[in-house]
Amino acid sequence: MSDPRSPDDDDAPADGATRLVLFLPEDASPARLDKALAVLCEPHSISRSRLRALIEGGAVFSLPGETPLTDPSMTVRGGARFAVRVPPPVEAVPQPEAIPLTVVHEDDHLIVVDKPAGMVVHPAPGAWTGTLVNALLAHCGDTLSGIGGERRPGIVHRIDKDTSGLLVVAKSDVAHRGLSEQFAAHTIERLYTALVWGTPSHADARLAGLPATSFEPGWIRIETTIGRSRTDRKKMAAGVRDGRHAVTRVSVRESLGAASVVECRLETGRTHQIRVHLAHVGHPLVGDQTYGRARVPPRSLTEEARAAITAFPRQALHAATLGFEHPVTAETMRWTSALPGDIADLRTWFHDGVGTST
Repeated sequence: MSDPRSPDDDDAPADGATRLVLFLPEDASPARLDKALAVLCEPHSISRSRLRALIEGGAVFSLPGETPLTDPSMTVRGGARFAVRVPPPVEAVPQPEAIPLTVVHEDDHLIVVDKPAGMVVHPAPGAWTGTLVNALLAHCGDTLSGIGGERRPGIVHRIDKDTSGLLVVAKSDVAHRGLSEQFAAHTIERLYTALVWGTPSHADARLAGLPATSFEPGWIRIETTIGRSRTDRKKMAAGVRDGRHAVTRVSVRESLGAASVVECRLETGRTHQIRVHLAHVGHPLVGDQTYGRARVPPRSLTEEARAAITAFPRQALHAATLGFEHPVTAETMRWTSALPGDIADLRTWFHDGVGTST
């Protein structure tokens, strides 16, 4: 049961926000706060992801008392009452910007680009301009698919701001639907190249003893749930209860002593999946300030090499291969992207930086 007006608050918020008052039936089973509110908010067309953002932003309160509820995973029970403050829609239509793009394929239905590190995929708070969407609007004009919504037209998947590499964008609604279905079915081929600390090995007893890992010919399989960290809501974490199932396969391509070049094959596509999984098994990405913790290069490397490795400004991760069935022509398509210069240089510092150090 719900009522968009609170019985004890006759005036709507002055800033135009909508106040919803929601009631859980007395016989309702215990449930997560975000799940319970999602059911109650169905008549108001508010998604669960939007509700999570409202909860974490301090816009959900328990009644009576107006106590803020900021944990989407907290358990709520029958009879509970809530107030949800829904801000008015913000007109934030991205504008075309003449930003150079590396286009590796384009047709009437889709475009594949090689995104540089440092570029945000779609506008968001703190990055309303200079994004891939802004660049695509200038490049493609009005041909981008509208299914993704105003703020991210054509976007069917994304890679992190500081991850470089291949990404496909839909230009027609039929392509958007077809690509989204392939992503949901996990049939898209996505291979990433990364530099990680240490060398994951089938012979490592520690790695073999982890519940998350298993060994396949040539690959180490990492399987966990991934969800929002309980201690830092800006981070993701492995093994979170109620998290989403995630599988990453890792294969070592080159050992560099203190680090190694690995190939990562995604079976699923969760937020920060590769970064979280490799950190979880003790081999975080070189340069990953969020999940890698401070790693000190070994003194077997020269001072120059250690300084260059320490100063590397991003996670060493590159979306190197992308393959799928064209959603309109059914043609099998596959592209590869060479390792960008900064990661190639980083590899060289590990490979050639061995020397006498004082």
